[in-house]
Amino acid sequence: MKALLLAGGLGTRLRPLTENIPKPMAPIANRPWLEHLIIHLRDQGVNEFVIAAHHCSEVIRRYFEDGKRWNVKITYALEPFPLGTAGAIKNAERFLNERFLVFNADIVHLPQLIPLLDFHRQHGGLATIVLTEVDDPSSYGVVEQDDSGRILRFIEKPRREEAPSNRINAGMYILEPEVMRYIPAEREVSIERETFPLLIERNVGVYGIVSDGYWRDMGTPARYRQVHWDALRREFPIPLKGREIQPGVFVGEHVEIGSGVLFVPPVLIGDHVKIGPQAVIGPNAVIGDHCQIGARVHCSQTIVWDRSVIRDRSRLQNSIFGYRTVTPAGEVFEDSIINQFKEAVQA
Repeated sequence: MKALLLAGGLGTRLRPLTENIPKPMAPIANRPWLEHLIIHLRDQGVNEFVIAAHHCSEVIRRYFEDGKRWNVKITYALEPFPLGTAGAIKNAERFLNERFLVFNADIVHLPQLIPLLDFHRQHGGLATIVLTEVDDPSSYGVVEQDDSGRILRFIEKPRREEAPSNRINAGMYILEPEVMRYIPAEREVSIERETFPLLIERNVGVYGIVSDGYWRDMGTPARYRQVHWDALRREFPIPLKGREIQPGVFVGEHVEIGSGVLFVPPVLIGDHVKIGPQAVIGPNAVIGDHCQIGARVHCSQTIVWDRSVIRDRSRLQNSIFGYRTVTPAGEVFEDSIINQFKEAVQA
């Protein structure tokens, strides 16, 4: 089965981290989120992927190439300009001649496919929208459904007490290729605001089903950090590399730990990391591969991407540091987002 991964957005709310990488390539637990998603789908039987890319598309292409390293086939549908969710689907039409999956690749969700596909086959319509349930739907587009699961309409950001349900679009779709007839070519098109309302109006069968499990939009720094803390606490059961050297502290291979280092769980340390004496790491700290953490560094509520150098006596709190960041010694960073590296991430 084929999956189309929508990875063409600009990631503006995560800047400056996304100035030189696409948002789905931002690491979650020291591995690009897009890689987690591809591995999860591959393990459920998806063996062909089309990646719709625009912003910094060469980062994705260099990292994944043709997919052989992951035992899948990957092709690319490059957007000449941002085409929106439906426009990106239309742009990939030549690769999608049978039923296919679509994922907004910046949504953190690892769904179980079999019940979703079974539901789609049974209702016989052209589209299934995978839904998630939220406590407060007032910030989202909410769906109204009948008893069969058919979607009757979308209500954008209703008052909480006026919402017909707490079900929202989870950013995953199962589509029949006939949907392409309803999407105009060579212009920006929103599947949420244009295509799905049109399909409902034409009565071709748009249904929704709730997918259980963890779901989060990682599109802001606060949400991006929260995904990590949820992963470290195993509320989001994503694989964590490394061995657990004490409860809640995961450490990769070839890690040098200086004397007097204190880990305050939860903590994740990547491979080939050096931590200087009397550093305090955690709570809620993720250190990427090939990083150097100096003596007496305090690092909490912070994510440090690969190949960064944190000098002695630095204090990091509630911050994110991009690839190859180098901090001065003795500096205090609080609520900071720093990206110094201007080249593409390598596999």
